[in-house]
Amino acid sequence: MSSASSDRAVAPAAKPLTLLDRDHSILAFNERVLDWAYRREVPLIERLRYLCIVSANLDEFFEVRAAPHLIASDADEQKGNYTVESFRLLAEAAHTLVARQYALYNDELMPTFAQHGIHIISHGERNAAQRKWVSEYFEREVRPLLIPVGLDPAHPFPQVANKSLNFIVRLGGKDAFGRENPIQIVKVPRVLPRLIRMPTKVSGGKTLFVALSSIVRAHLATMFAGREVGDFSQFRVTRHSDLAVDEEDVKNLRTALRQGLEHRHFGQAVRLEVSASCAESLASFLLTQFDLPEDALYRVHGPVNLARLTQLIDLLDEPQLRFPPYHASYPITLSPGQSFFDRLQRGDALIHQPFESFEGVLAFLREAVHDPQVLAIKQTIYRTGADSELMDLLREAVRRGKEVTVVVELKARFDEEANINWAEMLESIGAQVVYGVVGLKTHAKMLLVTRREGKQMRRYGHLSTGNYNPRTAKLYTDISHLTADPLLTADMEAVFVHLASQSRLPKLHRMWLAPFDLHKNLVAQIQALGLAASEGQPTRIVAKMNALTDEGLVAALVDAGQKGVKIDLIVRGACTLPAQVPGLTDNIRVRSVIGRFLEHSRVFYFRQGEDESLYLSSADWMNRNMMRRIELAWPVTDPVLRQRLIDECLVDYLHDGCDAWDLRGDGAYVRVDRDTHPGEAGASRAIEAHGAQAALMGRYASRGRRRAAARN
Repeated sequence: MSSASSDRAVAPAAKPLTLLDRDHSILAFNERVLDWAYRREVPLIERLRYLCIVSANLDEFFEVRAAPHLIASDADEQKGNYTVESFRLLAEAAHTLVARQYALYNDELMPTFAQHGIHIISHGERNAAQRKWVSEYFEREVRPLLIPVGLDPAHPFPQVANKSLNFIVRLGGKDAFGRENPIQIVKVPRVLPRLIRMPTKVSGGKTLFVALSSIVRAHLATMFAGREVGDFSQFRVTRHSDLAVDEEDVKNLRTALRQGLEHRHFGQAVRLEVSASCAESLASFLLTQFDLPEDALYRVHGPVNLARLTQLIDLLDEPQLRFPPYHASYPITLSPGQSFFDRLQRGDALIHQPFESFEGVLAFLREAVHDPQVLAIKQTIYRTGADSELMDLLREAVRRGKEVTVVVELKARFDEEANINWAEMLESIGAQVVYGVVGLKTHAKMLLVTRREGKQMRRYGHLSTGNYNPRTAKLYTDISHLTADPLLTADMEAVFVHLASQSRLPKLHRMWLAPFDLHKNLVAQIQALGLAASEGQPTRIVAKMNALTDEGLVAALVDAGQKGVKIDLIVRGACTLPAQVPGLTDNIRVRSVIGRFLEHSRVFYFRQGEDESLYLSSADWMNRNMMRRIELAWPVTDPVLRQRLIDECLVDYLHDGCDAWDLRGDGAYVRVDRDTHPGEAGASRAIEAHGAQAALMGRYASRGRRRAAARN
């Protein structure tokens, strides 16, 4: 593998390295996602999709992290995630990002949609026939579900659900009882679609949509007979939504979580979005009601929930405005119709998703379910979705009399309800369902099949960097590893027994397991390379992950780099390690690749002289993954498969000339120039500009065509 770093060992510097701020790094990641919405070469509907993704990401960012109630008090700055000043700076960065979103939405995306005859038409733009249709729609579909609430001592401010659409209205005159209660709140039910397509009879041959907020706004006056509508605004409040359950103090975690889900929509307010035209008095009133500081107020020039514009994406039948469809090929190391058990006895197999189809994983489980010689199936479940063939297969396995053990992670954020439902369903039909270890999330992804073969039992396993979710398997890059390796599958069995019985874990043969030895072994591996580099040996680390924020691992990398180890880190999201800081991190380069698919695979490569090792993992290099989760890392020992992973997951990404961003020491990301690329010793050399994902899509499509031609 080529190096992007200097050959000379850098002497340790006296000054300490200041790490980058994690929250600002998360916002910087969303800036890189937003860049795809700005790219004019990207199909229009896909540009809107990236805009919606950023909005959804920001929702989660506020729901679980950037909360004003986490500001430390002046009396004790150790208690809290933020000081007043640090929260102000974070809010300033978030406001800037949101302003860029709406500027793009208003000034470029919507006008470009209009050029294609697609409009979200406002009340002022609607003609008489269209206003009549909207009025009839309001009376038929909307008004019956709206109940304005007037605020007075008997009617306090109503409970407003997390991320719901609402209106605040100031009325003139007096109510039916002669009182001046000027403030009314109108809650808009979630069951109503946020965008409605106008019928052909009133659209004039164009593709016209009307926003639900526009419909309600146009008919506010009709909802308050005898009152004069003054100032009004739509608004949306985001609430803290990370479920906190004291596992040590509950008798039934599943019941406690289900009860917690009932209250999630009404947690502590953390952000308030209003229309840009919202009167100052109304905005101040809402801030007071939600106990929020001014920094938490976001005035937006458009709909208060851009994420809900995904409905427009779903409603449009315009294939020319989308990415060309990509059809994943069947895994190249597998053959359709061939027994997985026969195939794996000859050696391991890899599936590189989504370039290769997740169908290979489903086919493996399908064969195990229907094979009468398979006696037991064990699997971890983190995120499978609400509708899953995989879960149906596990149910069928129980029906066929196999021993089915499922480790269900109930605390998978925002998937808790789906996982609880799956757990209850599986328990009801006789599967053994366990919930992992108290206080730790089970984030490991593994599936183990035990099969009788003659007089012996043989195990077959599937390990993955990603979830058992057929939908996201088409959108996320991940590696699936199928194996019959006796040592690796024995480790899997030991981990399953540990999770179910919580007995002492035996020494594993090949796996590293968090929270026991994964962090320790990674640090030891990095330190060993640092020692070798200081002795003049050629050394190399290339690691691909979603986030790098663990201070112990960051410190080990910095120290190794200062001793001469050449380090390349491919980190999609948050990264607190500043690269290329003179005298401190000269030998470390960090880059982020944002593409059509979400980068999700974790691949760790270490080389000392001619000796190299490569691990796949479910874990990012974050403290929570290393210390508060059940995570796995395992080696790929087959040299052919290992080289394939090096080429496809590491080398291709280090030479991405289209979709990569390089991290600077000040925390800023700079998009890689399309015409040059830093090569050996930092020199620039011309390369063919390509995106790693596009190259892999082309490569696998070509392989798929060759395989189809060979069959014919």
